[in-house]
Amino acid sequence: MSYQVFARKYRPKTFDDVLGQDHVVRTLRNAIAQKRLAHAYLFVGPRGTGKTSTARILAKALNCTHGPNADFDPDEDVCVEIAEGRSLDVLEIDGASNNGVEQVRDLRESVRFAPARGQFKIFYIDEVHMLSNAAFNALLKTLEEPPPHVKFIFATTEANKILPTILSRCQRFDLRPIPTETISKHLLHIATAEGITLDETAAWAIAKGADGGMRDAQSMLDQLVSFCGDSISEANVLDVFGFTSREKVAALTQTLLARDNPAALSLIQKEAESGRELSQLLGELIGCLRALLVAKLDPSADGEGIPEALWSALLQAADEYPPDRILSAIDVFAETEGRMKWATNKRLHFELGVIKAIQSIGEVRITDVIKVLTKGADFVGVPSSIPQLEAAPVTTQVTSAPVDVAPAPTPPPVVKPAVSGMKGLDSLIDAAPDVSEPPAPVEPPVSREEKPAAEAKPATPNVPATSPAEDSFHNDPLIQAALVKFEGKVLI
Repeated sequence: MSYQVFARKYRPKTFDDVLGQDHVVRTLRNAIAQKRLAHAYLFVGPRGTGKTSTARILAKALNCTHGPNADFDPDEDVCVEIAEGRSLDVLEIDGASNNGVEQVRDLRESVRFAPARGQFKIFYIDEVHMLSNAAFNALLKTLEEPPPHVKFIFATTEANKILPTILSRCQRFDLRPIPTETISKHLLHIATAEGITLDETAAWAIAKGADGGMRDAQSMLDQLVSFCGDSISEANVLDVFGFTSREKVAALTQTLLARDNPAALSLIQKEAESGRELSQLLGELIGCLRALLVAKLDPSADGEGIPEALWSALLQAADEYPPDRILSAIDVFAETEGRMKWATNKRLHFELGVIKAIQSIGEVRITDVIKVLTKGADFVGVPSSIPQLEAAPVTTQVTSAPVDVAPAPTPPPVVKPAVSGMKGLDSLIDAAPDVSEPPAPVEPPVSREEKPAAEAKPATPNVPATSPAEDSFHNDPLIQAALVKFEGKVLI
């Protein structure tokens, strides 16, 4: 028998074998148990998350002996035929190569025939978004009202390219990226079954590089077995695929938080010279900063696979920064990631991004000044209420000699000229004299022989009291000149 790769050898055969898609498995199991089967299903998700495997498992559950049954035997003849693609009742169609109207017409003709062995005739169309609009429109009527013995199962990675009229006729299931921990455990299970020594750190590195795709992780493990043999370490994974270890990512984050530009640039230089993928390193750095930001907001969050000792050191280094500083660094690296995607010199953009991020987390902002001032006010202790001081009574000695009090001078009458129109206003403004503030009056010098009586003060007459502000306002020559200019009636 020819060699079979891990991705095919360890493909899920039953609902229990599907990993990371519990919401889909539970819904399909309940639908089969309650006999609430839809006529069309649509599986949406990124590559390697189990769309085709789930579709085949659903087909087995529908056409197995004494079906539909969610707990079927995967080793019976009907299920083996479906798994190997030899069943006459389960037709797998590639939407990329059969995307025309003629192929859809052939499908509509074959829908009329009853199943040969099972209870249902199942049509599975992979990459259904590749069908043309004309093919979709030709499929609409059959998809909406198919015969009772027909079931449609569609799979796609780009649901936005499917017509809304097709989406509304299907039950949609979104398959999520598989968690890194789940992939790592499954890789260790495969290694144990194959007699391979796989370190846990190596399994985690493979799962992290697979980015949520189980098939990608299995293919990478297959390649590592060919490269290393029966023993695989983390160093082998980093050398083969150009990944960066968690220790290097933590060290780069540490230099970033310490605002050490030379150390950060030196680390990037070493990684670039050793052939590491800088885009992958930047993605790991963003993920580490994101974990720190989440830990700032939720202390119970974990370190995204970073070893406990390194994670504790990073948390201690990030204590002096508020969450908005870490968020600004993430924004800088997100812009850098977009530029690096199409740049030829990725190292240059990475280094510029590191320098900008260090400046961003170290700059002084207005919020910092406000916090310092607030803390200073709290430290000084400003009293909430200050008692009012009562003025001490002033006693004056009044002499019996009569004093003549001069009456206050009356201001000159204000003339209000009649002004009509804007031209009259302009001429009045031009004709107004230039009034400047007169100098303060100079009091004559007092001779030594004439000494004013400081002990006796004249009695205050009954004159209406006015505030100093009102006196200065009415007696100000500039105010009077403004009144002469603008108090006339202006007709516009």
